[in-house]
Amino acid sequence: MTASNAFGSGMVIQQRNLVEQVADYLTQAIISQHFTPGERLSEVQLARDLGISRAPVREAARLLESRGLLVSQPRRGFFVRALDASELNDVFDLRLCLERHALARLVGGFDVDKQRALSRQVKLMCEVALNDSDSRKIEEDLVFHRMLIAFAGNRRLLKAFDDITHELRLCIALIAKTHADPDSIATSHWALLEALASGDAERCREAIDYHIGVAQHYVVKGIGEA
Repeated sequence: MTASNAFGSGMVIQQRNLVEQVADYLTQAIISQHFTPGERLSEVQLARDLGISRAPVREAARLLESRGLLVSQPRRGFFVRALDASELNDVFDLRLCLERHALARLVGGFDVDKQRALSRQVKLMCEVALNDSDSRKIEEDLVFHRMLIAFAGNRRLLKAFDDITHELRLCIALIAKTHADPDSIATSHWALLEALASGDAERCREAIDYHIGVAQHYVVKGIGEA
């Protein structure tokens, strides 16, 4: 590789990292509702606030559009995606299908190691619920549910879950906003572990249906009342 090619490659990597950093910043801002649903993002203002050029801001916005957090309108720019009740129901319906199947696969091979790993995560979630930021609560919630999917042992199932993760961040943020007792969200995960430990597939199905169904109720109801 020539010196010029090596230098050029490095600049691409550096630029890519900057785009990811801007995307992470925007993701956190959207989840925390610093930017509210339907709000237009100003590339000029964001570039000025972050002390960078408009190019990485635009690339980051395109990346978040592909992840379902932003939408673009011709000649108007990028807007924070506002999920309506129908879209939210679709996301929760797909999530329920994935996690219901994961628990059905997992219950037969649920062992002490898996139980300990998931228990540690729920304990962490309970600690975070009392002391940490909303974004951290959301990330730890996603970690728990991703662990359930991963322990099921189906890589395609895990990929499907990962594909809707960004939309799930919006959903979980709405749960925390509309739930009467947000701290109880973390403790509600113990019921899933108890169902798995019972070895009863039907109990697992009922537990995950209730867990996701309650979340769906709070979010969709909250959107309807907004």
